[in-house]
Formats: sequence, C-alpha cells, structure tokens
Amino acid sequence: MKFTNGYWMNRPEYDVESPMETYDARQDEKKLIAFAPFKRVLTRGDQLNLGATTMTFTSPVENVIGVKLEHFDSENHGPSFKVNNLDPDVAIQIDDNTASLTSGQLKVSLPLRTDFDLKFTVDGKLITESAQKAQGVIFNHDTKVSYMREQLSMGIDEKIYGLGERFGNFVKNGQSIDIWNQDCGTGSEQAYKNIPFYISSNGYGVFVDEPQRVSFEVGSENVDRVQFSTEGQSLQYYVIYGPTPKEVLHRYTQLTGAINLPPAWSFGLWLSTSFTTDYSESTVLKFIDGMKEHHIPLDVFHFDCFWQKGFEWCTLAWDKEMFPDPVGLLEKIHNRGVKVCVWLNPYIAQKSSLFVEAKEKGYLIKRQNGDVWQWDLWQAGNGFVDFTNPDAVAWYQSKLKELLNMGVDCFKTDFGERIPVDDVKFFDGSNPKQEHNYYTLQYNKAVYEAIKDVKGSEEAVVFARSATVGSQSYPVHWGGDCLSNYNSMRDSLRGGLSFLLSGFGFWSHDIGGFEDGADRPTPDLYKRWTQFGLLSSHSRYHGSNVYRVPWNFDEEAVANTKRFVDLKLSLMPYLYTQAAHSAHYGNPLMRPMFLEFSEDPNVFDNSTQYMFGSQLLVAPIFNESGRGHYYLPGGKWTSLLDGKVYSVPLAGQWVDEEYDELSLPVLVRENTILIRNEKADHASYDYTKDVDIHLYQLSDGKVTTKVVDLHGDDVATVTAKRKASKISVNTTGISGSVNVYVHSDNNITSARLVDGVAEIDL
Repeated sequence: MKFTNGYWMNRPEYDVESPMETYDARQDEKKLIAFAPFKRVLTRGDQLNLGATTMTFTSPVENVIGVKLEHFDSENHGPSFKVNNLDPDVAIQIDDNTASLTSGQLKVSLPLRTDFDLKFTVDGKLITESAQKAQGVIFNHDTKVSYMREQLSMGIDEKIYGLGERFGNFVKNGQSIDIWNQDCGTGSEQAYKNIPFYISSNGYGVFVDEPQRVSFEVGSENVDRVQFSTEGQSLQYYVIYGPTPKEVLHRYTQLTGAINLPPAWSFGLWLSTSFTTDYSESTVLKFIDGMKEHHIPLDVFHFDCFWQKGFEWCTLAWDKEMFPDPVGLLEKIHNRGVKVCVWLNPYIAQKSSLFVEAKEKGYLIKRQNGDVWQWDLWQAGNGFVDFTNPDAVAWYQSKLKELLNMGVDCFKTDFGERIPVDDVKFFDGSNPKQEHNYYTLQYNKAVYEAIKDVKGSEEAVVFARSATVGSQSYPVHWGGDCLSNYNSMRDSLRGGLSFLLSGFGFWSHDIGGFEDGADRPTPDLYKRWTQFGLLSSHSRYHGSNVYRVPWNFDEEAVANTKRFVDLKLSLMPYLYTQAAHSAHYGNPLMRPMFLEFSEDPNVFDNSTQYMFGSQLLVAPIFNESGRGHYYLPGGKWTSLLDGKVYSVPLAGQWVDEEYDELSLPVLVRENTILIRNEKADHASYDYTKDVDIHLYQLSDGKVTTKVVDLHGDDVATVTAKRKASKISVNTTGISGSVNVYVHSDNNITSARLVDGVAEIDL
C-alpha cells in the first residue's frame, strides 16, 4: 500500500503524522519504553494538541529485538501469532542523550530530544534504521480508516527475500506484496502461503507480528527502504540478527515455532488418483500393482476429492458406490506396503450430512445476524468450520479420527485461504480481518493433532496448501495449482525457495503440473518434472484430468521414474539426517543457493537451482532441449549420476551442458561423506545397516557426519581422515555389510569396512 505522491508529498486522501523526536524514555524491568511526539517539543506550548507514538522495545530471543508502535491504546480482539519468550538477558541504558536496549550483539538506540532516529546496530555497525518520517500514523479521510507504517532502511546492493511463497522474482526488491492468503494458482502476484517475514542479504531478518493484512513496499515506494503497513492503531515487528541467513532462520523459528520432522516414509513417492479422473477400488489397485510390476517403489497412495460423493465435500465419508468396502481396500493397500492419504478441506457443503449437524451445534462460521455464512464457490452452499470454537475443533477431529482408525494414515489439507471477512462472526469474537490469514493455522493444527492423537507424534504429517506464521510446525506444504508447462515448473521452484526462506522446512509440488491441457503434460515435461520432484523434500504425482502413472507417457518415463525413485530412496540416510538436523535448527532441507553460500554474490539472484541439504546441488532442466545452465561455487564438485568432476576456481563458474532425459545436474560438494543404500525399496528403513559410504574429493584433514534413526536421533557416526594419499575411515553405530568408496578426482577406490574401520590408499 502506497501513501505518498513522490518523495515529498502525501497522496491527497492521506494524512500522515510521524514522530519527530524521542522525547523521553524509561525502563520497565526488561522493557525500554519511549515516547515520540509528532513534532519537536521546544516549549511548553508544544506539548498541547499533539499526537505521539509510544514505542516499546523487548527481546524475547537473544539477538532479536521487538518493537511495538502504538498510537491509540486499542483492544486486540485477536487472534495473535504465538511468539515464544526465551527471556534472554538484556542491557538497557538511558542517559541525557540516548536510550538503548542490547540483546546479544544486537542493539537498538534512540537519540533523545533531537531529530528522530531509530538505529539497529551490531558492534557499532548499522544494519538498518527507522529514520525521521519513516514511521507513520496515517488516516484516510475518505474511508475513515487508520494505518500504522514503518520503513526500515536498505543498504547499497542489499537484497530482500522471503515473505512466503511468492512466484515472481526471487529477490523481492521493487515489489509490492500484500500478506493475504488467496486461492490463486502459481502464476500470479498472489499466494496461498503469505508470511510477514523477510530476510536480508545483509545478515538480518524482520518479522511483522500482525496476522491481518500487512502491505510491504520493498524499495517500491521509497526506493531505499522496506516499508510495511497495516490497518489499525498499533504495529509490532521484530528485527532478527544472524549474521548468517541460517542463523536468522534459526532465531525466527525459536521465536515463532519449531519445524517438526515428518515421518521418514513421507519422503518416498506419493501417487495420486488426480483430481477429476474416474477411479474406483479396481482403478486404485491397478495403479498400485502397476507400480510394482514396473519395479517402481511406492510409499503413499493419495485419494483426491472424489473418494467422497460430489456436491457433498467435505462429508468425510467414503462414496460407497465406488468404494463399497473402504476398510477392506485400505487393508489391501497396506498389505502392499503403501500408506494412504485422503483429501479434505475445511468447508462443508449444504448437501453433506454433516452440514445440518454442524449448523445445529454452532460449529460453522456465522453472519452477524446468526445465519450460517454460505456461498456457492467450490461446492453448493459451502459453510466453513469455525476453528475458534473448541467444540467445533473436537467435533471435526472426531470425524477425522474415525477415518484414521479405519486405516487412513494422513490427510491432504487443501484450501483454507478463502475465509470471509465481510459480515462475519466467529465463535470467540475474533476480528475477521485478523482471522483470515490465521485460519489456516487453526485448520492444519486441528488435523495434524488428530493424526498425532491416533498415530503418535512421529507419524503425524499433512499435505497442506495454505500457511501462515507458525505453520512450519505442521508439515508438509505443497505449492498449489501449477500449469503443465516449463515456465510453471520454474515458477513452482521459485515459489518454493521463497517459501523455504520464510521459516519452513519441507515443501513439495505437483509433479507434471496440475492444470492439464489437451496434450499436457508432454512426456518430456513429465520426465523433467519427475527428476525435479524426486529431488525435492517430498514427491507427489498429481494432476487435474490426467492420470500421472508413468506408463501412460512412454517407456522412458517408466525408466526415468524408477531411476529417480531409486536414487531418492538410496539417499535417505543422508536426506533424513539432513532433514532432522535442519528441522532441529530451523532451516529448510531444500536450500536456496543464497542460504548455503551467503558470501558468494553470484548466487544472490539464483532461483533455478538449489542445495538439497548442505552437500548436494540440484539444477532441474526447464526446457525440452535438455540444456542445463547452472552455477557452481568454487571448489571441487562431482556428478552424482556419472562421476564427472568439476574443478571450479574460487570465483565460481557457470556451466552449460546437455542432458538426456534420464539425467540432470546433481553435484556433490567436496569433503562430503554420503551414506547410501542402493537396495532400498521404501523410504523408511534402517539407515545404519548394510549401507555404502561414499567419500567425495576429500582434502587433507578430518570430515565427520552423523546418521539418524527413524526417530530423527543421531545413532551413528562416520569419520574420514585424509593424510596425503591415505584415507582412514572410522565408524560407530554402522553395522552389516558396508563398502567404502573414495571418489578422488576422476578415480574411485573401494574397500570393505571391517569392525567399523577401513584404510584406503589412493
């Protein structure tokens, strides 16, 4: 939202008042409270007929400083994001000239009785500031609506990332972004997952703690500042110091909620019925058996919308005409070693048998006059489950638990974005404008916790489309409705990387694209997207009106699917260890290059490749010609698929190569220990037994890696030490038949692990 007309004037409908000085400050235990009037106070007369902002500074996490700006003292009807307070030590200083609060290395300081300024510094070095006239208390005299605004400075060459799942340019500079969840597809400025948190290339992040619409102008109104504004009389935000982007994300998740680790089986291949295709028990079993006949391991089968009767979504009951014995069907699928996911959303159609029950008990969102809030979008007479009502939550969960006890393993939690704000009344009196974005958290939390109650905490996983702050605790999320073309494949990755830089750990997308045309997806696109999908944290075939089984495309598609499913399963000792460690620290498994190489400016704009954990680089192919164009930071990189070695100068280099449809760039970083099991036929297995240990381009010195179990706990260690032309390997917790492979330049040397030890001469 823009308020100004050029640099000097405001738009005619807006009156803008800004603090012109910090008049005084006081300490209240661990808080610093300052009073900032809208003009310089030089005489007693200046204290009359004058507005002001009260600024409260706190620190809930070390190296994080919270700022609350208040014009009028107004009641917050909620909901509010959960913000954790770890109660770190702070230092507050107030003298005649300056007031300041320091948390860890981060300091906020305000000069007193002089021109307004608000500086955030580390060791005396400025990281960002709110200069004079950056803050604003704004009144639109046409609409009678008030806003609060803050502007934080940007440095020369500073780049801004994050703000949720954004499908446009990866670097947000120059963009206007509204934090407002919408059912939008993946090709517009809107998003399903809006997160009011950004991360800067200069080593800090900013979280705006407001659940309602927050409008960001990222160097797009004032070109040297990031502006954020929201309706109301107060505005709260947190400045989070790193200095690395990994540390910023770590502190952000300490503040807003931990990333939970999904079960290992969820990392395997998911196969969907697709959306509007015809399917029954025989169709489902034919597809599952077809995967086995083609020797393609399958971990999860997903039933999309039509497991229920049309016009009745979500009635949360099987369509008995198509599935007369759902318990028997689920047992047959489980006996094939496959988990089951079913689709749902939080809307209940008027035709559903649940509608009358929910209406009578007051479990649906209402209009101000007490009627159920309904519309015909999506399903006829849709009502919305009111998750602000604890009884409604328990009722909804009881329906899900019936399905879980029947044999369903998890749910695809679709929708949650189109939550009304006009003529709306929530059970707990929540402000509809604040509830709109927040609703998805309540919805996905209810479903996740229902699974947790029945299956246990380590088995809980959803496949969610919408998200807000805190949703990282309820994984996994997927990218939404993309098109079956290469541009949309690229857009999906760009949106995913932006989302993963916003405090989330795991992400997926519809392999092949969701919206099918008459000839979509093409076999070529299907194969390229399969490679990308199986080198993502979670991997699901899904579409609209086309079955996604590989034999429907061509024989090479079958070979391609098998190759990359096998590859992912073989990598699970590495991937699940990386996933567990990343989630614990608050970092994503799929990482934008900027996150792993924050000192290399060549990667700052790069959103067409990524690191898969800390040690693997993946560059999907986005064209039918097979051309790969990607960047390698300095060092030695080894192709995981064909062993080719790239010796890259410290300055880095771009690579252009052609790849057939069974290949793509997957590069291993130097000094990597990669644990694999090439005989795996599911994603969940013992990652410490009968594995292969691969050592890639080791330098002199010692390298160590851990291996986790299915609980995500470290249970094994592998250490490799190179001295000149000799490498020694020592392990603890690794058992069975184990081979060690040393990849040195273009040569591979192997040895057997005996009693946990191997010695290799190069």
